Order: sequence, then structure tokens, then C-alpha cells
Amino acid sequence: MGLGGYLAARTDAEHYTAEWKREDWEIENLRRREMQEVSDIFREYGLEGDGLNTVVSAVTANRERWLKFMMRFELGLEEPDPKRAPISAGTIAASYFIGGLIPLAPYMLFSSITQAFLYSVVFTGIALLIFGGVKGHFTGISRIKSAIQALLVGGLAAAGAYSLAHAFG
Repeated sequence: MGLGGYLAARTDAEHYTAEWKREDWEIENLRRREMQEVSDIFREYGLEGDGLNTVVSAVTANRERWLKFMMRFELGLEEPDPKRAPISAGTIAASYFIGGLIPLAPYMLFSSITQAFLYSVVFTGIALLIFGGVKGHFTGISRIKSAIQALLVGGLAAAGAYSLAHAFG
């Protein structure tokens, strides 16, 4: 999963670079059309007449500024942080490792499968409630609502995985 996070972040950076090069080529080779696109974007914000012409001239006077403008306002792309790929990989890998230990730890601690299973369900439920509450805190959603949602979704996912494993046993 960490590798997947790394590759996703790298893909975002590669996509941004490819679009930058394409947009740069368009500014060089299709200048009038690109200026019209800048004009159209500002027209959507209500600019017209001399004010529109002044703003379009200001944006298109500097190639780097023009490229950044087109990347953000035409394509909706922000330049990715170059440090994001390894940080994303590490964060995701650590999260999956720690998250996987919670339901598996009881099986390493208890010799009885039945006892380990019960502890696993309880520990996982508590962890889902805590993670959901923390998510609610940081997203501004009710912590209780977020905790219950995490418990329900995580519980359903776990029940589905258990059912499939049991069915194919």
C-alpha cells in the first residue's frame, strides 16, 4: 500500500509536468487561442471591457505567470510538493502496518482462537471509534457521528471479509 501511495504521488507530479509542457507549447504555438482562454476565464468572473483587457494583458505579459494561471484556472491543477511521494508512501505503509496490528495482535497474544477472535473484534471496534472520532475532530463533523460511521463502515467491511473468508474457508 505504501508503494501505491508513492506511485500515486509520482503520477500526480508526472501529470502536472506533462500538462505544463503541453500548456507551454500551446502558449508558444496557439497564442491567440490561449489569450482567448484567459479572457474567457475572467469573463466568467464578470470582467468585461477595458478591465478585462488590462487583466488579460497583465497575466499574459509574463510567460511563467501565464503558465501558472492556466495550470490552476484552466486545468484545475496545483503544483505537487516534490517531497509528497516518499512522505505519502511512509504514511500509508505505517498506517496499514499499525492498523493491521490492531485486529491481529490478539491472535499473537492468546492461544485460544475463540478468545483471540473476541478480543480482536473488541479492539478493532474501539480503534474504529477512536479513529472516527479523531477524523470528526479534524474535519469539523460531529465526533460522535464520525465515530459511529467509522464503526459501522469498518464493522460491515470486516463482517464482509470474515464472511467471504469463512465461505471459501
